[in-house]
Amino acid sequence: MSNTPTWLLLPASVVLLAPAPALAVQYLTLEAAQKLMFPEASAFVSQPVRLDDVQKKAVERYAGVRLRFPEQPVWQVMTDSKPAGWFVLDEVYGKHEFITYAVALDATGAVRGVEILEYRETHGGQIVDPKWRAQFTGKRYGAALKLDEDIANISGATLSCKHVVEGVRRILAIYEVALK
Repeated sequence: MSNTPTWLLLPASVVLLAPAPALAVQYLTLEAAQKLMFPEASAFVSQPVRLDDVQKKAVERYAGVRLRFPEQPVWQVMTDSKPAGWFVLDEVYGKHEFITYAVALDATGAVRGVEILEYRETHGGQIVDPKWRAQFTGKRYGAALKLDEDIANISGATLSCKHVVEGVRRILAIYEVALK
């Protein structure tokens, strides 16, 4: 009986085609992200946004990306029965897998924060860095939000950075056409 590991006995093509392991990290639950981004909130009222064709085209034109789903999960944030802002849950494609993130908008539509809830890629997880995410704070509809110009890129996480930037730009457009 040989002590040779069985994977060494496989043809090289089988070993090279084996899928790379995916790494899924859940940083926050939906509820934890809501409380983190709006600690003063007394309620989160689910108000999913369903865009009509005109709104959809306006969002896609501004964001420069296609909408994958006609409905966006959105919660109106209430503090003492008064509107305090919006909490938007979204997913973008990283390189191979989805990135689940949330954007907090204040009552005037400015970005209050961006949080990564779940990251499933094997590389590029640096986008969870608070300094990188802080670049979005205060951005509004109409801000250029371009990678390498307004938002710094992270080497090794280019696609994740690019897609989150596009997603935030899309969310700002959704605010403009449907929530404002």
